[in-house]
Amino acid sequence: MSAYPDRNKKALLVIDVQNGVVEYAWKRDSTVSKIAALVDQARASKTEVIWVQHSEDDMPLDSLSWQIVPELKPALDEKIIHKLWRSSFEETELEDVLEELKIEHLVISGAQTNYCVRHTIHAAIERGLDVTLVEDAHTTMDESWNGSPIPAELIIAELNRSCSDYDLPDSRVDVVAAERVRF
Repeated sequence: MSAYPDRNKKALLVIDVQNGVVEYAWKRDSTVSKIAALVDQARASKTEVIWVQHSEDDMPLDSLSWQIVPELKPALDEKIIHKLWRSSFEETELEDVLEELKIEHLVISGAQTNYCVRHTIHAAIERGLDVTLVEDAHTTMDESWNGSPIPAELIIAELNRSCSDYDLPDSRVDVVAAERVRF
């Protein structure tokens, strides 16, 4: 249903699974393990894996906190997108990479749920790409709002719920468990 009838491929997008981003994330190890399994599955089916790395003042390029976690290793031929903003599309080459690779559907995993994952999903569907959010392969940390605590588990559940059956005229978001993802 995407806006790109000339494209017919999926890609796994792994957003910001970096030391400084997921160090204190909810269910960090199990989430990273699910992402690793998705990476293996994507590679086995010859599906593109695209990595995203965020940088900012407390996580500068090439620092230990900026590095992708040691459990995940991008292959030499896999694209890595470097970004400064919450959306993986903003001021990056991601759109050009997706066009070049004929990607019309993104399977999204990563961190942080309430920031870079959320904003990337919205930017993707607003560009006419279909999205599958892997409900148990994204994470974040506990937050607070106006002094009230918000557990990470609720933040994750809220994004999963708000993305379920989310349609726009030329794109759609589905939410599925990692075990149900097919490339």
